[in-house]
Amino acid sequence: MQNGSTLSTTMESGYRHSEEFDDDGRIKRTGSWTNATAHIITAVIGSGVLSLAWCFAQLGWLAGSITIVLFSVITLYTSLLLTECYRDPVTGARNYTYMDAVKSNLGKSRSLYSIHTSFSTLLNVMPVSTTEPAPLKG
Repeated sequence: MQNGSTLSTTMESGYRHSEEFDDDGRIKRTGSWTNATAHIITAVIGSGVLSLAWCFAQLGWLAGSITIVLFSVITLYTSLLLTECYRDPVTGARNYTYMDAVKSNLGKSRSLYSIHTSFSTLLNVMPVSTTEPAPLKG
């Protein structure tokens, strides 16, 4: 009888009650703070280190240092905003993708506008060649 009641509880709530599953029925995450730190370092520092020498060459030591501190504050602020989008503000359900977070925070109509803006920005940044490349002279 115990097995049947567990099955009915799972059917009603939609959650699988086990040590392998999280509070929302998905498999538990196994990452640690060291994994998260490594991902943050590669994401934030990776592109910044490549442009660091150019930044200082163009701006100088004082303005380059101020710019780096300014952009680190902006990065911290946007990271904090992103962590606020981890769960739905109304239901508390976890957002698994960036698009889930956009839809739960902006709503359906505004999320469509956001999707359109994001993709049009990507298309405007990526160069599209409509002509054939010049042949190599050898």
